[in-house]
Amino acid sequence: MKKQTFKISGMTCASCSARIEKRLNKVDGIQNASVNLATEKAAVEYDDSKIGNADVVKIIAALGYGAQIEENVSRDREKEQRKEEIRKLRRELIISIILSSPLIIAMISSLLNIKLGFLHDGYFQLAIATPVQFIIGFRFYRNAYHSLKSKSANMDVLIAMGTSAAYLFSVYNLFYQAIEKGAMMKDLYFEASAVIITLVLLGKYLEAVAKGKTSEAIKKLIRLQPKTARVIKNGKELDIPVEEVVVGEIIVVRPGERIPVDGKVIEGNSAVDESMLTGESMPANKKEGGRVFGATINKYGTFKFEATKVGKDTALAQIIKLVEDAQGSKAPIQKIADQVSNVFVPVVIITAIITSLTWFLGFGNFTMGVVSAVAVLVIACPCALGLATPTAIMVGTGKGAENGILIKSGEHLETAHKINAVVLDKTGTITKGIPEVTDIVTLGIFDKQDLLKFSATSEKKSEHPLGVAIYKKGKDEFKDIADPDKFEAIPGQGVYSEIEGKKILIGNRKLMKDKNINTVNIENQISKLESEGKTTMLVAVDNAISGVIAVADTVKETSKAAIEELEAMGIDVYMITGDNKRTAEAIAKQVGVKNILAEVLPENKAEEVEKLKKQGKVVAMIGDGINDAPALATADIGMAIGTGTDIAIEAADITLMSGDLRAIPAAIRLSKKTINKIKQNLFWAFFYNIIGIPFAALGMLNPIIAGGAMAFSSVSVVTNSLSLKKFKIAQK
Repeated sequence: MKKQTFKISGMTCASCSARIEKRLNKVDGIQNASVNLATEKAAVEYDDSKIGNADVVKIIAALGYGAQIEENVSRDREKEQRKEEIRKLRRELIISIILSSPLIIAMISSLLNIKLGFLHDGYFQLAIATPVQFIIGFRFYRNAYHSLKSKSANMDVLIAMGTSAAYLFSVYNLFYQAIEKGAMMKDLYFEASAVIITLVLLGKYLEAVAKGKTSEAIKKLIRLQPKTARVIKNGKELDIPVEEVVVGEIIVVRPGERIPVDGKVIEGNSAVDESMLTGESMPANKKEGGRVFGATINKYGTFKFEATKVGKDTALAQIIKLVEDAQGSKAPIQKIADQVSNVFVPVVIITAIITSLTWFLGFGNFTMGVVSAVAVLVIACPCALGLATPTAIMVGTGKGAENGILIKSGEHLETAHKINAVVLDKTGTITKGIPEVTDIVTLGIFDKQDLLKFSATSEKKSEHPLGVAIYKKGKDEFKDIADPDKFEAIPGQGVYSEIEGKKILIGNRKLMKDKNINTVNIENQISKLESEGKTTMLVAVDNAISGVIAVADTVKETSKAAIEELEAMGIDVYMITGDNKRTAEAIAKQVGVKNILAEVLPENKAEEVEKLKKQGKVVAMIGDGINDAPALATADIGMAIGTGTDIAIEAADITLMSGDLRAIPAAIRLSKKTINKIKQNLFWAFFYNIIGIPFAALGMLNPIIAGGAMAFSSVSVVTNSLSLKKFKIAQK
């Protein structure tokens, strides 16, 4: 199966997107098609042995819409097309306002029984209303034609029918109805047809401007990408376009500059502002071997790094793609609007016909029948319905990306607000995932410094994580660590070394027992440290126990606050780990977790998640995105703790780019806020129609007022979605 995104032009309402989607999903070879009105894109999954990109374009074109493969439309070209569309709408709107204004003035003066000469002349009104109806309003006739040709109806059909009815009824009255010379033209409704078109254009113009703001997050991310990179070639520094950088090239970055691509530091050190990637305000320290990411800002030192990922492979490019995909996706709640849109326009047309016949046959008032039918057709346009969900999804996912929360789709954004159970992996999620020396206890034979120096030297050649932690502690303390004179790893027990004539043993109780070294003098200290969840390494010098070094995977500073926040939201928190129960309980006590799932093998984590789901819980699993993959996939929502890595982005439904667990409640709050906005949008979209149609049918709604209400319903929905930008994700 192949997946391709197409850029679509010409859609005007929810009925348009629903029609294209329905047609594509009927085509043999297309497995799934999803059309998004707000982003003006269609995501199509198809069997490329049966159908190709050109076929999809032709199918969409046959419906009366333009279609291009998204990859073929550059960002600059897309931006220019949007600008051109806004310029065209503005130009047509200004002309329409100029031509419609005399008609409005004439209508108001008629209501006040004031005569304004030629403004009340029917032929003058016809002359200025005609270009508005057929030149400015040609777009509605064209789109309505294509819609009816494909045996469906959309917003343009309603506008074309409504305004044409008002215009033609006025023409009929002007030429055939007996009107006393010099009397007010009370039965002419040229102002209704012209002003409705003007108001719809105004709504379209404001909507186009507002829709451009919904994808502001992507624009911000794109603007972060530097234009050039300073590479070293033949010993010289050269500035080249960032697009020309290839993997393996050495790049120099000076203080204050943006890092052009992803890479690995090979010389120098600095602190890098990665807030655009992780949401973390504190700069991250970088030294030799450290990873750096494109578009982050080098704060202090100068360093050189080797490019490891360029172009579409960089973390920034992946984030942009992820956000674009999410903004183009549909949330399940949108099905309500889609289902309504499929039947809405035909029902409205039938309602308008019934309204007209009722007034004419029941009350003998043909004029009122036409006016009321026009109001029904105009007030009922389903523009707002099509924008209610996707605009909120666009702003919500964009807001998340700005704060280091990457949400893969609208479906996951919607599901997240239902979460009532969170399962946290211990290592690398609650804890830092890197063992650190926490305690050095001596028996007085050597001081702590000497004991650490012997231990660090012994462990210099060790590959065991605990040994590496001791060596790192020693290196931080003493800078340079000499090689041991002799080194031997003892599998499953520890290491043996000789340093300055002394015989050093570092390891567990079994090692000491095998070497007949008595540990009774330090057992109390060992038990105390182990009860705190720490792993102990016993140190013997010349066959005498000399001390113990405790190593632990320390808890992240923000873990406790995040767990308290989740529990305050009424969410049950579980910690899952392969550690023994005593160690797990010690860590759980530190962070305040009451529910502990200990001694769980990686392959069994998914089973534990499934058990919680069977209890009726909506479960979020939080892990590192690799070892916890089965559990992440089993959970209702899988959240990967990432640090800007592509692996984490691929692994889960939601990626938390920083290691800060406070991003979990932040993601849930964002989901709740976005869903609230969608519900508000859908309420207002339905409210305009449900309330407006009866008033229009009863003759209590002027067609002009109906046109204004319809136009501004779309604008209000988009504006309400944009208000999400002010939402503060992080809790103080």
